[in-house]
Amino acid sequence: MHDFIMIRATAIIMTLYTLYMVGCFAFGPELSGQIWFEFWGQTWNKAFTMLALICVLIHAWIGMWQVLTDYIKPTLLRVLMQFGIVVLLFIYLLTGFCVLWRV
Repeated sequence: MHDFIMIRATAIIMTLYTLYMVGCFAFGPELSGQIWFEFWGQTWNKAFTMLALICVLIHAWIGMWQVLTDYIKPTLLRVLMQFGIVVLLFIYLLTGFCVLWRV
Protein backbone atom coordinates (compact mmCIF):
# COMPACT_ATOMS: atom_id res chain seq x y z
CA MET A 1 0.00 0.00 0.00
CA HIS A 2 2.91 2.36 0.80
CA ASP A 3 4.40 2.02 -2.71
CA PHE A 4 0.98 2.58 -4.28
CA ILE A 5 0.50 5.85 -2.38
CA MET A 6 4.07 7.03 -3.04
CA ILE A 7 3.77 6.40 -6.79
CA ARG A 8 0.50 8.35 -6.94
CA ALA A 9 1.78 11.21 -4.75
CA THR A 10 5.00 11.59 -6.73
CA ALA A 11 3.06 11.44 -10.00
CA ILE A 12 0.80 14.27 -8.82
CA ILE A 13 3.75 16.46 -7.83
CA MET A 14 5.55 15.74 -11.13
CA THR A 15 2.38 16.61 -13.05
CA LEU A 16 2.00 19.89 -11.15
CA TYR A 17 5.64 20.73 -11.82
CA THR A 18 5.26 19.95 -15.52
CA LEU A 19 2.16 22.15 -15.77
CA TYR A 20 3.98 24.92 -13.91
CA MET A 21 6.99 24.78 -16.24
CA VAL A 22 4.87 24.61 -19.39
CA GLY A 23 2.79 27.54 -18.12
CA CYS A 24 5.87 29.62 -17.33
CA PHE A 25 7.47 29.06 -20.70
CA ALA A 26 4.33 29.11 -22.84
CA PHE A 27 2.65 32.12 -21.27
CA GLY A 28 5.58 33.97 -19.72
CA PRO A 29 7.75 36.63 -21.29
CA GLU A 30 10.08 35.80 -24.15
CA LEU A 31 13.17 34.12 -22.77
CA SER A 32 16.38 36.03 -22.53
CA GLY A 33 19.48 35.48 -20.47
CA GLN A 34 18.33 37.92 -17.80
CA ILE A 35 14.84 36.39 -17.50
CA TRP A 36 16.33 32.88 -17.38
CA PHE A 37 18.75 33.95 -14.63
CA GLU A 38 15.96 35.59 -12.61
CA PHE A 39 13.66 32.60 -13.11
CA TRP A 40 16.19 30.14 -11.69
CA GLY A 41 17.35 32.61 -9.05
CA GLN A 42 14.08 32.41 -7.13
CA THR A 43 14.39 30.23 -4.04
CA TRP A 44 10.86 28.83 -4.20
CA ASN A 45 11.44 27.84 -7.83
CA LYS A 46 14.61 25.99 -6.87
CA ALA A 47 12.79 24.30 -3.99
CA PHE A 48 9.92 23.20 -6.26
CA THR A 49 12.42 21.90 -8.82
CA MET A 50 14.29 20.00 -6.12
CA LEU A 51 11.02 18.52 -4.87
CA ALA A 52 10.17 17.45 -8.42
CA LEU A 53 13.61 15.86 -8.83
CA ILE A 54 13.22 13.93 -5.58
CA CYS A 55 9.77 12.77 -6.73
CA VAL A 56 11.21 11.57 -10.05
CA LEU A 57 13.89 9.60 -8.19
CA ILE A 58 11.40 8.06 -5.76
CA HIS A 59 9.08 7.21 -8.65
CA ALA A 60 11.98 5.66 -10.58
CA TRP A 61 13.20 3.64 -7.58
CA ILE A 62 9.79 2.13 -6.85
CA GLY A 63 9.23 1.31 -10.52
CA MET A 64 12.65 -0.25 -10.99
CA TRP A 65 12.36 -2.19 -7.73
CA GLN A 66 9.05 -3.66 -8.90
CA VAL A 67 10.43 -4.59 -12.32
CA LEU A 68 13.58 -6.15 -10.87
CA THR A 69 11.60 -8.05 -8.21
CA ASP A 70 9.21 -9.41 -10.82
CA TYR A 71 11.67 -10.32 -13.59
CA ILE A 72 15.14 -10.91 -12.09
CA LYS A 73 14.98 -14.12 -10.11
CA PRO A 74 18.64 -14.76 -9.13
CA THR A 75 18.97 -12.98 -5.78
CA LEU A 76 22.60 -11.88 -6.14
CA LEU A 77 22.01 -10.38 -9.59
CA ARG A 78 18.87 -8.61 -8.40
CA VAL A 79 20.62 -7.17 -5.33
CA LEU A 80 23.57 -5.97 -7.42
CA MET A 81 21.26 -4.33 -9.95
CA GLN A 82 19.25 -2.68 -7.16
CA PHE A 83 22.45 -1.40 -5.58
CA GLY A 84 23.60 -0.02 -8.93
CA ILE A 85 20.29 1.75 -9.42
CA VAL A 86 20.42 3.26 -5.90
CA VAL A 87 23.96 4.52 -6.55
CA LEU A 88 22.92 5.99 -9.90
CA LEU A 89 19.84 7.68 -8.41
CA PHE A 90 21.96 9.12 -5.59
CA ILE A 91 24.43 10.51 -8.15
CA TYR A 92 21.49 12.08 -10.01
CA LEU A 93 20.28 13.64 -6.76
CA LEU A 94 23.69 15.10 -5.92
CA THR A 95 24.18 16.36 -9.47
CA GLY A 96 20.76 17.98 -9.49
CA PHE A 97 21.42 19.60 -6.12
CA CYS A 98 24.82 20.92 -7.19
CA VAL A 99 23.57 22.26 -10.52
CA LEU A 100 20.41 23.78 -9.10
CA TRP A 101 21.95 25.40 -6.03
CA ARG A 102 25.39 26.01 -7.63
CA VAL A 103 27.23 24.38 -4.76
